[in-house]
Amino acid sequence: MKTIYYPQDDILEICLSDKPIAREVSQDWNVNVSFAEDGSVVELVILDAVKAGFMPFHGGDRKAA
Repeated sequence: MKTIYYPQDDILEICLSDKPIAREVSQDWNVNVSFAEDGSVVELVILDAVKAGFMPFHGGDRKAA
């Protein structure tokens, strides 16, 4: 598992797998879930992570967008 936070855009990516993404679904306006062909979750992307209460989050890499 790898997490990346983009502070300039307040976006949190949680990568759970290296499998290729087959489809993406919006769970809400600020949460997107990416799935592999076998139905497993590959990645979560959370927009406005601080505002939504997912931050502060410790772990993973921090990168500028």
